[in-house]
Amino acid sequence: MKNGLLVVIILAAVLVGQDAFYTVNEAEQVVITQFGDPVRTVTDAGLNFKLPFVQNVNRFEKRILKWDGDPNQIPTKDMRFIWVNTTARWRITDPLVFYRTVFNIQGGLSRLDNILDSVVRDAVSSHLLAELVRGSDYKADADEAFEVDGEEIGVDQMIGRETIIRDVLERASTSTPAYGIELVDIQIKRINYVEQVRQRVYERMINERKQVAARYRSEGEGEKANILGEMDLQLQQIRSEAHRKVLEVRGNADAQAASIYAEAYNQDKELYAFLRTMESYQKTLTKNGKLVISADSDYYKYLRARDAEF
Repeated sequence: MKNGLLVVIILAAVLVGQDAFYTVNEAEQVVITQFGDPVRTVTDAGLNFKLPFVQNVNRFEKRILKWDGDPNQIPTKDMRFIWVNTTARWRITDPLVFYRTVFNIQGGLSRLDNILDSVVRDAVSSHLLAELVRGSDYKADADEAFEVDGEEIGVDQMIGRETIIRDVLERASTSTPAYGIELVDIQIKRINYVEQVRQRVYERMINERKQVAARYRSEGEGEKANILGEMDLQLQQIRSEAHRKVLEVRGNADAQAASIYAEAYNQDKELYAFLRTMESYQKTLTKNGKLVISADSDYYKYLRARDAEF
């Protein structure tokens, strides 16, 4: 009987000890509640004590948490309908206030949905699309300008995406402390046109690329014509120079031949005449050819002299 009572006492002590002591690690902060009402918070890591079976431990993250909003269709100031996808980083700075206002992480995310979606929608609708997509290092053309409701907006009046996001963070951060939340950072993950606008943008981009390609082709054809014209001119010059040299060489050769003929003729006129006549016979008289000449022709005199000898 005593042993059984001792066992019961030991089991009860173990159960009480397990429920009375709890540990908090470095990444946690704790709100102790008693019958649903918060009684204290614990933010330091270590072993702690609470009333067993009466008080409960509610654990919350100390680390930075992520919030991802749903993509929203929002019109910009220049009435460009776009999809905006936003993300943020936040953490719980006051677990007691956080517990009392939103109760848990899901409640905190839901409250951030309301705050951030509203602030982002206001920021997008009050700025041009060009401001939302341009960085601070963008260099615009001097004559670049936009018109909204008949009012022209120059590039010097526009701000960049970083400035808009910083303003969104500042505005949203004024509302989150009431829920024990600190908003660390917010960024626009993606901006995209709605389907109809995106198709028109694609068509415009394609047309612009086609115009650029046509300009390059036109410039290439012009350069090709210049190169071919220069090549033809050089070819004509080369041919003209070659023809001139041919005529010059032929003229020199003819002059030399005439000089040789004259020199040979002067040395022995009769022999020269005889050799030239023989060459003429060889070219004129073929094997089966016939030649009709008069008996008193100079062309016939050597043949006549040959017949006289025989």
